[in-house]
Amino acid sequence: MEYISPYDLGALVFFVSAWAFYNWLIYMSPWKKKSLTQMMDSYRHEWLRAMLSRQMRIADTNIASGLQQGTSFFASTSLLAIGGAFAILNSTEKVLELASKMPIQLNQNPVHWETKAIGLLLILAYSFFKFGWAYRLFNYATIVMGSVPDTSGPEDAVAVERADRAARLVTLAGRHFSRGQASLFFSVGYLGWYGGPTVFVLATLFIAIVLIRRQFFSKARDAFL
Repeated sequence: MEYISPYDLGALVFFVSAWAFYNWLIYMSPWKKKSLTQMMDSYRHEWLRAMLSRQMRIADTNIASGLQQGTSFFASTSLLAIGGAFAILNSTEKVLELASKMPIQLNQNPVHWETKAIGLLLILAYSFFKFGWAYRLFNYATIVMGSVPDTSGPEDAVAVERADRAARLVTLAGRHFSRGQASLFFSVGYLGWYGGPTVFVLATLFIAIVLIRRQFFSKARDAFL
């Protein structure tokens, strides 16, 4: 800890607080129902209720498959990013040599750089576990969707119960996917720490503002209104 200044610690606390505030704002605050993420929940339930009225459910299976593929892509991306973070951790001397040639002044202490690399690894690992679990939940949801008989309709109580169960699984998977995506975005802000505590705070603030704007003030949200 002697290599980390109080300014660095303050910037790290700001980073964690900004991330926690964003999660609270989207999932627990009084304004959560106005967020873009929460607005999608009702459409997930409507989608799977509408599935009961279709005899041919190819479109529904294609949607579920697309959700799985998208989640798989981000899980793979997280793994690649983890590999990159390990490369930084194992090549500290080369990285510092390269940093010394840059026009900006960076901290040249190896312990300082390795500590930051470990923090980045933890964030990316969190992202991977979120995407991995989301992928699994989407898989469970498709199995539940497949258990709905083709001859059932919106008046079938068993079919409605299974459609609602699939909708809850898809919604939960979407929540984990959103948290994984947010952690990837915040990892970009975390990279600002390599430029110093001031850059770290500014990068974190920029990422938080962009994400909050997309949730509450974006054109995508206006489309749902």
